[in-house]
Amino acid sequence: MAHQAAGGGFAGAPSYTKVKGPDGKEYAVAGEVPIKIVKGKTPEETIKNMQQIKAAALAPADPSPQDLKVAQTADMIAANASQELSEEKSENKDSSDKKFKIDLYA
Repeated sequence: MAHQAAGGGFAGAPSYTKVKGPDGKEYAVAGEVPIKIVKGKTPEETIKNMQQIKAAALAPADPSPQDLKVAQTADMIAANASQELSEEKSENKDSSDKKFKIDLYA
């Protein structure tokens, strides 16, 4: 349930492993929620998505090894998007600096 609550649109429907108890009723003893890793249209959107995906993966009190793997993947994708964003800003700064450069010695 924690995955689902934190995951929003990135979390799928939960599935449960159930066992029949001594009283004849079924009880959920394990479960999982698929989390979709979806990049955004921009680096900023990708970073935002990865933050939510990581939060969803780490939402349970005791994250599983798979939860930790999803969180690590989200961190790596966010880091790449952050680097891409830095490169874009640097390119934009360089091109704007060149636009306004005036050669006074011509």
